[in-house]
Amino acid sequence: MDYDPDFDDHAPPSFDRMKNVDRDVEAKGFNPGLIVLLLVGGLLLLFLVGNYVLYIYAQKTLPPKKKKPVSKKKLKKERLKQGVSAPGE
Repeated sequence: MDYDPDFDDHAPPSFDRMKNVDRDVEAKGFNPGLIVLLLVGGLLLLFLVGNYVLYIYAQKTLPPKKKKPVSKKKLKKERLKQGVSAPGE
């Protein structure tokens, strides 16, 4: 039972299509998913670096926060704890 191929002079049609596959892969270029990933990653990195730069700039240029004034009630309690009587009592 010998097999005599009918395609002695050329490749079968299914293999002819495979020749074009190599050319198509090179012609496409970058994967669209890779482009989107790089774009989103770049924007995220730019956002984080920008926030860090603004934070450093604000630390250098803004004055320190003002402390809340201590209420008279708290001052009176502190003095009583320390044993100093409040004036007028």
